[in-house]
Amino acid sequence: MTAPDDETAKVLRAWNTQAAVYDRQIAFFERIWFGGGREWLAARARGRVLEVAIGTGLNLRHYPDGVTLTGVELSPAMLAIARRRAADLGVDADLREGNAEALSLPDESFDTVVCALSLCGIPRPAAAIAEMRRVLVPGGRLLLLDHIGSTWPPVRAAQWLLERVTIRTAGEHFTRRQLPLVTAAGFEIVERERRKAGTVERIHARK
Repeated sequence: MTAPDDETAKVLRAWNTQAAVYDRQIAFFERIWFGGGREWLAARARGRVLEVAIGTGLNLRHYPDGVTLTGVELSPAMLAIARRRAADLGVDADLREGNAEALSLPDESFDTVVCALSLCGIPRPAAAIAEMRRVLVPGGRLLLLDHIGSTWPPVRAAQWLLERVTIRTAGEHFTRRQLPLVTAAGFEIVERERRKAGTVERIHARK
């Protein structure tokens, strides 16, 4: 992997620092805010699956039998936890370091690409989505889950204030929305769900 630029390096430092406590920190939000989202993604995964920004591997337990799984993660500390989780679950997965904005993977080599709760922190999400499209076969599935800017103005205002801190410290955005980037990249939207005052979105798109 090439040396990261300043924004990517900031995100890398943040995730390496948070890796050991990430699962505990997100557990409450997994139940209350994102509940069912990981299962929704995994239920739609087929064939050769690439998970971009696999983190600590919280999706691993949900994938159906019969998929061939590859995972890419920027943070070595997060990746180490994902590898331990895969071993504990008996999941055979190729887990490797990599940058979502420049995947070291061949064109048209996956049937499904999954990305959960990560485009909010990737410095150039349009570049990452373009890479996801590049590695998908024609007709391949893109499956996304993320928190986004709310449809309710008071909540969106609070998100905007929060990200004044989180963007600076960890590159974390709360008012981004991935759907326009997905359509601009040339994907066809198959399913879309927006929940929790519009702050959580699930996307199933086709190349």
